[in-house]
Amino acid sequence: MVSKQSQKTKADVFLKLHRAPSIFVLANAWDVPSARIFEMAGFRAIGTTSYGLAASMGRHDGQQVTIQDTVALVRRLVDKINVPVSADIEAGYAETIEGVVETARSALNAGAVGINLEDSTRNHKLPLYDIHFQQEKIRAIRGMADTQGVHLLINARTDTYLEPSIDPTSRLSQTIARGNAYREAGADCVFVPDMGDLDPATMKALVEEIKAPINIIAGESTPPIAKLQEIGIARVSLGPRVMRAAFGLYQRIAREILHDGTFSNMLTGALSYEEANTLLD
Repeated sequence: MVSKQSQKTKADVFLKLHRAPSIFVLANAWDVPSARIFEMAGFRAIGTTSYGLAASMGRHDGQQVTIQDTVALVRRLVDKINVPVSADIEAGYAETIEGVVETARSALNAGAVGINLEDSTRNHKLPLYDIHFQQEKIRAIRGMADTQGVHLLINARTDTYLEPSIDPTSRLSQTIARGNAYREAGADCVFVPDMGDLDPATMKALVEEIKAPINIIAGESTPPIAKLQEIGIARVSLGPRVMRAAFGLYQRIAREILHDGTFSNMLTGALSYEEANTLLD
């Protein structure tokens, strides 16, 4: 169990990463070995991935896991790694402000020093929560965390670039409005995930118009880290994409073995038994 002082120290470190002049990359883990690999490689913070957690349990993404599942993963990570851990709590696993606050409290009590909170409803008729309702959630979470004496970093995610029903011509203005509203309510960072829609000019507009650090997710259209640094992006998340890359490797291994009768994909770059065991220490 992490001590409150240790958690407070990690929370301060995590907050400083978002306010530093240099960009940082947050790796998203779905289990202890993946988190340990990222930490040993030099990543300065680890986040959970709701997709990765759900997939590891044979479920789809989109609040198909519970806060108990997320808390259990957070506890395992906090117990095994030394860098700050942030919890992906999706939309809070509740429809009421009180319920979302309790979800955030559970993550905090498990040792997390940050959360992702998204504004997607998964209701095609009303794809995003009302902006004022989302603000109230953020204010309430901030108030709860303040009483705990730990600065829980709130990464407020807006799904304006993910929801297909939103008019593409208004996405940027809606994102800016929501980002600033969430920052005003107490969010520390604004997360704008996309499906390849964010070009450098759009990213620059987000950085200039939203009065908070901007978090994006790495993908096929994402410029290199050096370019993102120039633009002013504060944080890059990897989301579920490392796990999906791992799935691709599993697929190549399976096909090679069955089609060619050889094992090079399985053996090339594989950790030894002893190296793999160090991930569990």
